[in-house]
Amino acid sequence: MMLRSVVSSKLPQISRLSLRVPAIQYSAAASIPAPNTQPEVHFNKIFINNEWHDAVSKKTFPTVNPSTAEVICQVAEGDKADVDKAVNAAKQAFRLGSPWRRMDASHRGLLLNRLADLIERDSAYLATLETLDNGKPYTISYSVDLPLVVKCLRYYAGWADKNHGKTIPIDGDYFCYTRHEPVGVCGQIIPWNFPLLMQAWKLGPALATGNTVVMKVAEQTPLTALYVASLIKEAGFPEGVVNIVPGYGHTAGAAISSHMDIDKVAFTGSTEVGQLIQQAASRNLKKVTLELGGKSPNIILSDANLEDAVEQAHFALFFNQGQCCCAGSRTYVQEDVYNEFVERSVERAKKRVVGDPFSLQTEQGPQVDEDQFKKVLGYINAGKRDGAKLMCGGGVAADRGYFIQPTIFGEVKDNMTIAREEIFGPVMQILKFKTLEEVIERGNDTQYGLAAAVFTRDIDKAHYISAALRAGTVWINCYDVFGAQAPFGGYKASGNGREFGEYGLEAYTEVKTVTIKVPQKNS
Repeated sequence: MMLRSVVSSKLPQISRLSLRVPAIQYSAAASIPAPNTQPEVHFNKIFINNEWHDAVSKKTFPTVNPSTAEVICQVAEGDKADVDKAVNAAKQAFRLGSPWRRMDASHRGLLLNRLADLIERDSAYLATLETLDNGKPYTISYSVDLPLVVKCLRYYAGWADKNHGKTIPIDGDYFCYTRHEPVGVCGQIIPWNFPLLMQAWKLGPALATGNTVVMKVAEQTPLTALYVASLIKEAGFPEGVVNIVPGYGHTAGAAISSHMDIDKVAFTGSTEVGQLIQQAASRNLKKVTLELGGKSPNIILSDANLEDAVEQAHFALFFNQGQCCCAGSRTYVQEDVYNEFVERSVERAKKRVVGDPFSLQTEQGPQVDEDQFKKVLGYINAGKRDGAKLMCGGGVAADRGYFIQPTIFGEVKDNMTIAREEIFGPVMQILKFKTLEEVIERGNDTQYGLAAAVFTRDIDKAHYISAALRAGTVWINCYDVFGAQAPFGGYKASGNGREFGEYGLEAYTEVKTVTIKVPQKNS
């Protein structure tokens, strides 16, 4: 593949990457095995009852390598009939007295730890498969995504026998206690931007609390989730506990959302689809958690460490090809340092290495598919049309595949399309502000509320702004810092509920109160 001249630097140093992914503790000392650029695909069917099935319809769909636009393989296309089969399997696995319901909570934790061990064992293969199917750089797949997957599963393994009820001293001669019981059959619909990671975010709390799962994986990136299904069986999970159906949102996803025998649905994806899921789920009032879109303000005050703020803002927007729901996609810079910040940001973007995601030199791979590629280019055209100043990039970055140049717009106004809508691509918008009150008002003037950040040396300003911003996560002098222990989720149209941490268990449990008449109560 011939890449167009969009970058001026050579190999990015691994140590530089560690600065931009502080939460992962990514290190130059980490040994990254050479990737197999043509990994064998072992599993491409539907996983139900620990067995592999063709779709009831016998249909398949292609999954495509976004670096070349070539088909990797055909995958079984699940739809409503396959979802029905999967739900029946999950119901059987959840029946009273089943091996899964009878299993000690500590043993559920053991199975999750075994799964984490197996994923860690096969991490090099999974990283190459993720890069092949998704397009993200192999260095990120191996050194960022896979370690976070393992940490997530191990974290929730520890919760399996620690999520319990209370005894409650109600009035009268009664003994009262609560039980934290699993919700039941959980439908989970995961996105394409972090396939392995989103699978772990969903499976961890659901399985730790004793639920069964029917998961719909993104049609763009089904391959790693199906391989993990084989590891779920190898780890020893009983049949029917986890069922995985590849397919399209309007068929398989819709069937999960509206299914009368699914007790809870979790979705990560766009706000538009999240609204449809919430409406469909109302048929039986199933529990719903949604992690949706964002247009997160990243606020740079004039007293910030500018060198660090430029690098962190670059990472906040361009990481994962800009395909992050919490991307710092509205960069607000105080007017005193605006021009210098823009100049430095453009210089950094021009050095960003775009190319073959299997190269250890690459910082940015392709967008996930042709639809996303065209959508991002459309937003770039909208930015030009609305009068934003194109500072760098703005075009296609390769002769084939779905590569886009790192793009920066200056002189952006709040009413422009690129400042209002989620682009989900490598397009940075830099806006100017004067006062704290102004930037807080502008930062909150959005339908979204997923994340935000502020860069400043003044801790009083940092706390003031973080308290004022209507967002589920606020980072101070950092960005995209995630830990399995800390909850993540949004305000407003960015969704409801939380994932990660102890808070992530709540949506997967029902609280039952049990009250017993006793002859005499004593303190």
